[in-house]
Amino acid sequence: MTKVLILGANGGIARLAIDLFLKETDAKLTLYLRNSRRLRNIHSDRVRVIEGDVMDIEKLKEAMIGQEVIYANLAGNLEQMAKNIVKAMDETGVKRLIFISSMGIYDEVPGERYGSILDPYRKSAAIIEASDLDYTILRPAWFTNKDEIDYETTQKGEPFKGSVVSRKSVADLVVKLAVTPGLEVRRSLGVNKPE
Repeated sequence: MTKVLILGANGGIARLAIDLFLKETDAKLTLYLRNSRRLRNIHSDRVRVIEGDVMDIEKLKEAMIGQEVIYANLAGNLEQMAKNIVKAMDETGVKRLIFISSMGIYDEVPGERYGSILDPYRKSAAIIEASDLDYTILRPAWFTNKDEIDYETTQKGEPFKGSVVSRKSVADLVVKLAVTPGLEVRRSLGVNKPE
């Protein structure tokens, strides 16, 4: 039974991942978010909810104790959040991190230049890649809300394929990464719907 801490548990991908974890695995989940009232209809003895902010490193470390996988699905000051996550993981001995970023952070999207809008994603990814964690960074395409699981991945250094991906597809990949030891460790994956 894998113990997974989900940071930003009210995010669109995270909510879908929570459903998949509960339906398809025996994972125990700790849901970490700033406002726990946002979560509805999650009734399971495998779920614990912690109200907290990733910017509060002491609370974050407390939530990480005993966890095996950290899945971060965040928005905001991503650079500082990445620093806090790496520091808290180092201090609690948790090694496995799945971190949602954005396509385009390595200028891998043909014909597109996103400029400074991606700087927070680039900087947070660089912090994670410089760590000794067993990370997987996910770089999804533009999101759709389609009820489908249909995706392919590309590695860092390869041109990005496609332009969209369903949130449910990214959630499916998160769950696979979380419950499969060693899968895509120390990799940065582009994620898109095959076109």
